[in-house]
This record gives sequence, C-alpha cells and structure tokens, in this order.
Amino acid sequence: MRLLVTGASGFIGRALCQHLVSSGLEVTPAVRKPGPVPGEQVLPPDDAQAWHQALQGCQSVVHLAGRAHVMHEHAHDPLQAFREANVQATLTLAERAAQAGVRRFVFVSSIKVNGEHTAPGACFTAQDMPRPTDPYAVSKWEAEQGLRTIAQSSDMDLVIVRPPLVYGPGVKGNFAQMLRWVGKPVPLPLGGVENQRSMIALDNLISFLTLCALPERSPLAAGHTFLVSDLTPVSTPELLRKIAQAYGKRLWLLPVPPSLLKLLARLVGQAQAADRLLSSLVIDDSPARQLLHWQPPVSMDEQLKRMVCAAPA
Repeated sequence: MRLLVTGASGFIGRALCQHLVSSGLEVTPAVRKPGPVPGEQVLPPDDAQAWHQALQGCQSVVHLAGRAHVMHEHAHDPLQAFREANVQATLTLAERAAQAGVRRFVFVSSIKVNGEHTAPGACFTAQDMPRPTDPYAVSKWEAEQGLRTIAQSSDMDLVIVRPPLVYGPGVKGNFAQMLRWVGKPVPLPLGGVENQRSMIALDNLISFLTLCALPERSPLAAGHTFLVSDLTPVSTPELLRKIAQAYGKRLWLLPVPPSLLKLLARLVGQAQAADRLLSSLVIDDSPARQLLHWQPPVSMDEQLKRMVCAAPA
C-alpha cells in the first residue's frame, strides 16, 4: 500500500517517513521546497494537477504540514496567517484526497485545541468542549471541524490526533530550550514546582500515527479524535532531572515558590512562557490504548537516551 505524508521534511515528518519505509510501506513524502528527504515530491499548494497525480493510488494521507506555533509572531494578522496555512490548505488537501479515492485521512492537530492547562487532579479528554486560546489552536480547531464535514460527505475516513509536546532527536521549541538550560552551569529556580505535564516521545507518536494510517490494522479508529501521550506525566523538575541524567549534566534546582515565579514572569512580559513551565497539562489517552490496543513502545528515559546518541559530538 502507498501513503502520502505532508510536512515530510519536518521534525515529525522525517521520522515518520523513515519508519514507514523501514516497515516496507511505499511512501510519498510531500514537501513545499526541495530538501534532504529521500524520494520527496515538491508539491506547490496551488498545483492541483500535481496533487492529483501524487494522490492517485494512495490509501492514506497523514497531514503534518502547516504553520506551527510561533514563539515570536511577526505576521500583521496572525489568525489569518494560521487560517491560510492550517485551515484552508488542509481542507483543500482533504477534498483532493477524497476525490482521489483516499481511504483514510489522518490529521495531526494539537492538544492546544483542548486548552492551555488542566486543573490539579483533572485531565483533558477528547470529549471535552474545545477551548483554543491562541490563533494557532483556533486554526487547528477550525481545520478539525472542516475535515469532519468533508469526511461526512465522502467515503474517506477521518482520524484526528491531538498530541501534547513532542520530544525526540532534532526537537526544537520549548523542549530544546530546556536542553539548553540543563547544559548551563547555573541554578534553575524550578525546584518548588509541583505540576504534571503529559508529553509524548517522538518514537511513540510515530508508532501511533503508523497504526492510524493503516486502516486494516485500526478499523475502529475511523471517525475518532485521539489524545496520545507517554505512559505517565512528569513535573517540570522531574523532567529537568531526567534530561540532566541522560546528558550527564549536573543540575541545581532552587525551590523558589511558583507564585513568585509567576509574578516575576508577568513583570518581564513572559507570563505565557511561565505558564507552560509551572502549570499542569494532563491528558487521558485511555481510548487510544483501549480501542486500538496501542501501547507506547518507549519510555521517556529511553527516548532521552536516543536523543543523546543522536546529538552531534
């Protein structure tokens, strides 16, 4: 069988394509500009004929491409920029896929559709009322709704996956920032944080996306939205200790009260960054495990060790 993967040159896309190929599957890696991905096809968004040809014979599409969460936004209208990349382009692709006879469309959304944090002792579920708070999350939620409409009016299955923070070799963003912190010989004022954060190792997400992309292996996935994560959430101090241990670094955590950290963060305009470090975000991924009989193949410690092995010398 053949699958088409968009965003094939990205952090998740490259790993997914490599895994699918190593599993003996035929893969069309779709990219917008030439890069280092073996067998890639450069497919401009507005080239309907090129997309039509690329989608012929594909059983599944895994859609990873889009405008990612931007830490330092420069767009004049961020919501419009996200809508163009994450809503309009996604729905155009889904319509083309349905017309080409694609059997399943796997859309990688974001846990941010559910919201930014969970209360102590609570967790997000796929049945929660979505509460996206920023343009990126809004665009993902709007794309989900549009995709459901397309799936309902066609023979194409839809599977939506909302992962939390993904970490693995080549990770960027917030996790990469924590790696840099651990590498510096300075104390971190995070020893007093008692939050819980669900995350997912890259290898675990690749395992789940592969399962969802194969309809014969996951017939019950059709029409569902899944939250997926590692086996257990971790606190920010616990995560930093695991990173330090894996990379052989010494770590000094100061027990500063989180309330003081939040106040200082607001004063310097970093309230959102502090919220990600100090608040909890726990998800319930039991439907993914029970309905699809899926289990994460690696632990956080194992993924961190693989990151160390993959890091440049």
